[in-house]
Amino acid sequence: MRLRTALLSMASMAALPSVSMATTITGPYIDMAGGYDYTQAQGMTQHTNKGINGTLHSGDGYTGYLSAGWGFGNGLRLEVEGTYSRSYNSHGTFRGTGMGAGRMQAGIGHSGLGRHGLSGSNQNYGGFVNVLYDIDLAQFGMNAPVTPFVGIGAGYLYQDYKIHGTKSNHVGSVMNQSIGNGGFAAQAIVGAAWDTGFPGLAVTTQYRFIAQTGSNTGVNIGKYHSSTGQRIDTGSRYSHQFLLGLRYAFDTAPPAPPVVVAPIPPAPTPARTYLVFFDWDRYNLTSRAREIVAQAAQASTHVQTTRIEVNGYTDTSHAGSAAAGARYNMGLSLRRANSVKAELIRDGVPASAIDIHGYGESHPLVATGPNSREPQNRRVEIILR
Repeated sequence: MRLRTALLSMASMAALPSVSMATTITGPYIDMAGGYDYTQAQGMTQHTNKGINGTLHSGDGYTGYLSAGWGFGNGLRLEVEGTYSRSYNSHGTFRGTGMGAGRMQAGIGHSGLGRHGLSGSNQNYGGFVNVLYDIDLAQFGMNAPVTPFVGIGAGYLYQDYKIHGTKSNHVGSVMNQSIGNGGFAAQAIVGAAWDTGFPGLAVTTQYRFIAQTGSNTGVNIGKYHSSTGQRIDTGSRYSHQFLLGLRYAFDTAPPAPPVVVAPIPPAPTPARTYLVFFDWDRYNLTSRAREIVAQAAQASTHVQTTRIEVNGYTDTSHAGSAAAGARYNMGLSLRRANSVKAELIRDGVPASAIDIHGYGESHPLVATGPNSREPQNRRVEIILR
């Protein structure tokens, strides 16, 4: 089972692409981009005579911006942006409708309908304050070097028009004006940042929709004909922008590698000790001693045991000289240890798992003087390790 699990884990790791995690911006950053701008058709009206109106078709153009911002480390960003765009007037008309003779002014004509073919270019420049949010794909279980983001912005844009036109039914009446004025603007942003592998540097792609208010408030963007002092109002302006750029975050470090915590090995099982006591100058087992040995043998089959130690001891009593008595007690302690070993083997413990030692009078449980009889010192210790 363990081998199968390991093989499946290796296979799943091999199937995943080797990509780095996208980073979250914390601290200052700069951002710049450029691209394509498409501005929708925009209405135009003579301010002093609402019967004279037209439509300006801007069409294709280009745009760019430069911004500086701050990331708060939780996906939220705040930035200040300066922007510029330019579009070319593909075609347009400006004409009077439903007006009597004598009311057509400013080179439109003195009777009938006046019509002008409009051309030229127009440009927008100004600034926004944007609030953006980076979407961390890791929270959805996706490991990818891309971070989608969304945002909104509000600011001010100045419209500068260079309009050229010639009246179709009145030779010499020419419209050739540079007119402009500014107003409130807002934008919506959808994009994605791609990690380049260089710390802090990302490639961005995005779409922006920009709207600027217009004719409902009678925005004055200039004069239609300077000799009469008449003005032209514009309708709302809507632009669609598709941009490619670079963003650099100064304080963004690559994500720290995951911390691998080594498993803590289990604590070793404490040794279990059984005490078998003997009569004075004896090494044969009593019935109580056999019960204790049987308990030790049974326990050795239920716990993880690496070895079984059987250590024999005596008290300090003996006959004869101290030296002779010590030699005798050493032999007695070994005989007691062997007696317990034989009983363990009869109870099913393998002989190869048992180590015996005789310590004689050393290591007493109860400290006594020489030549003293102490029942607790006449023992064998069975230690399960």
